[in-house]
Amino acid sequence: MSEYVKIVEVAPRDGLQNEKQFVDTAIKVELIDRLSAAGFPNVEAASFVSPKWVPQMADGAEVMAAIARRPGTLYSVLTPNMRGFEAALAARVDEVVIFGAASEAFSQRNINCSIAESIARFEPVAAAAKAAGVRLRGSISCSLGCPYQGETPVSAVVDVAERFLRLGCDEIDVADTIGVGTAAQIKRVMLAVGQVADLGTQVAGHFHDTYGQALANIVAALDTGVRIFHSSVSGLGGCPYAKGATGNVATEDVLYLMRGQGMDTGVDLDAIVEIGQWISGHLGRKAASRAGNALAARKS
Repeated sequence: MSEYVKIVEVAPRDGLQNEKQFVDTAIKVELIDRLSAAGFPNVEAASFVSPKWVPQMADGAEVMAAIARRPGTLYSVLTPNMRGFEAALAARVDEVVIFGAASEAFSQRNINCSIAESIARFEPVAAAAKAAGVRLRGSISCSLGCPYQGETPVSAVVDVAERFLRLGCDEIDVADTIGVGTAAQIKRVMLAVGQVADLGTQVAGHFHDTYGQALANIVAALDTGVRIFHSSVSGLGGCPYAKGATGNVATEDVLYLMRGQGMDTGVDLDAIVEIGQWISGHLGRKAASRAGNALAARKS
C-alpha cells in the first residue's frame, strides 16, 4: 500500500486572485468543477474579502452557488472577518481559512497591527466556525522569510502555530509566501512546529517557487513527516504584497514528484495536465509547469 499524501488545490483562490483581468465567473466554476472531478480532497475555491482589496474574488458567493459539489471534496474559502464568515456560511462552505504572518514587519506593513493583534481579530470567526461545525484552517504567511525583515525566526512560526491551535484550527499551513526557503530551513521549521502540532495530520506545506526550491522543500517536509501540501495547477498565483514572488508550486510537478516517491494522492495527473493547459490558454499564457508541459508535449 502506498502512503497517502493530501494535496490541497489552491488555484481557484490563491492562483487567480492576482490576475489583473477579471476571470469570468463561469471559468472559475468550470475550473473548480474540473479540479474536483480530478480527485482533489480539498479545493480552495474562493475568498470572502472586500472587493475593494481583491476585486478578482468579488464573485465568491456566485461561484460557490454554481459549482457541482463532489462528495468527499472539502471546499475552502478565505474569511478575514465576521462579515466574510457570515457570507461563507450562507454559501455552504466546508472550511474557512484565517491567516496571520510570522513576521512582525510584514504584519505591521500590511495590516498595521502586531501579529498578536491580527490573530486576536480572528477569535470571533474561529468561535463562530466551531459553533457552526465548519472546519477551521489557519495559514501562517512569511514562515520562512519576509520581504521586509529577512529570515523569519523559527520561534515566531511556532508561536503563531500555537495561537492558531488555541483558536481551534484543525489544520495549519506553514507558508513560504515569497518562496525563499531552502530544504535545511524547511526541516528546522517543520520539526519545531511538530513539537506543538501533529505533522502528519495538522500541518501543511504551502511553498512558492520563486527561487526554484519548492519541490526540494516538499521532499524535505516529507522527510519530517508532513503529509499535506498545497499546490496550484500550472503554478498560478503569487503574493500581491511581496515583490518578485512568483506562483505557487505547480500541481502537475507535485503530482509527478509524488508518483516517483511512491506516494498516493488520489488525483489524476493526466486530468491535471489537461486542466493546466486549458486554464493557461484561457489566461493567454504558456503553462508554467515543467512536468505538465513535458507530459502535454509527449501526448501531442
